[in-house]
Amino acid sequence: MRIDKVELRHTKMELLTPFETSLGVESYEEHIIVRVDSDGLTGWGECVVEPTPAYSPETVKTAWHILSDFLIPAVLNNNISEAKDYIGHISWIRGHRMAKAGLEAALWDLSAKSKGISLSKLLGGVQQKIVVGVSVGMQDDVNSLLKEISGFIDDGYRRIKLKISPGKDLQYIKAVRKEFPDILFQVDANSAYELKHIDIFRQMEDYNLLLIEQPLGCEDIYAHSRLQRELKTPICLDESIRSAEDAKAAVELGSCKNINIKPGRVGGYTESIAIHDYCAAENIPVWHGGMDESGIGRAGNIALASLPDFILPADISASRRYYRKDIAEPLFELNKDGTIDVPVKPGIGVEVDIKQLDTVTVFKDEFKNPKRNL
Repeated sequence: MRIDKVELRHTKMELLTPFETSLGVESYEEHIIVRVDSDGLTGWGECVVEPTPAYSPETVKTAWHILSDFLIPAVLNNNISEAKDYIGHISWIRGHRMAKAGLEAALWDLSAKSKGISLSKLLGGVQQKIVVGVSVGMQDDVNSLLKEISGFIDDGYRRIKLKISPGKDLQYIKAVRKEFPDILFQVDANSAYELKHIDIFRQMEDYNLLLIEQPLGCEDIYAHSRLQRELKTPICLDESIRSAEDAKAAVELGSCKNINIKPGRVGGYTESIAIHDYCAAENIPVWHGGMDESGIGRAGNIALASLPDFILPADISASRRYYRKDIAEPLFELNKDGTIDVPVKPGIGVEVDIKQLDTVTVFKDEFKNPKRNL
């Protein structure tokens, strides 16, 4: 398929409530929405960068630069018959995985639409519904936290994930487990701890945690292997896993027993599938993380999470979890059994609300193929 035009939009969407992690407090999500047009069809993707390099080295500004100056020219100047072809044209570019993933997602959506099939089917998905959990930010007091979690459990979420950091950990974990003794419960540190905190993790073992996500440094796979040897509770790696090679290193070193897959973090769906397939062969359960995506990115996440080895509940909440008004329809709803339906319409299975997209757009630019008559 010959790409006619690519459009980038820097968007800023206000969260329903501020969300606190060990990395800071967020009140807005700023991402880049990617639109790709070809022969009357449109593909949509979401680049999940943030304004600051707290979670990832990439930012909105760096991703915009890489997309506009390198990635987009690569697709405009080459004939791409399948979304996978894109990888070959941009493989010489080191890093910048979130920028790569945003454009790749739009190409996958476009490819699925051109074939008249759902993105889930094109990616190899087999699940018609995915089991989901919810991520809960840090709170100033225990009672507020318990009240928020109670509401999510009443909504039907099958798993609770609590953000933690030194000083905001054991008292909250203990209170949650006492109040909700039977829920699937895990914690996420976003690299807030060091090996010197090992006694804290040993104490966490008393509370039947499903897993401990990314406790140590984002680039330190080896230190995680030392910590995992001391714990029965599975460690799950998130920020440390940026590729299938990272996943292999972590598994062979014994650094984790679970892996969180986020297509934005690892460079797109193609690399995500490679990690999924490797983990399936090694009997390492994986689950799908989230980056507070709009309905565009959320739809793609659900399609990917329908692959067979996504066993643990995903961080893909209902659309209303984070935003008052989304930019894609229909909204994703939580079923009574704690699942979300996988879209079956061609592509990502949602329609973009252009009027609402315009409302949340900070800046946009478009790039046309000079070889096409537009």
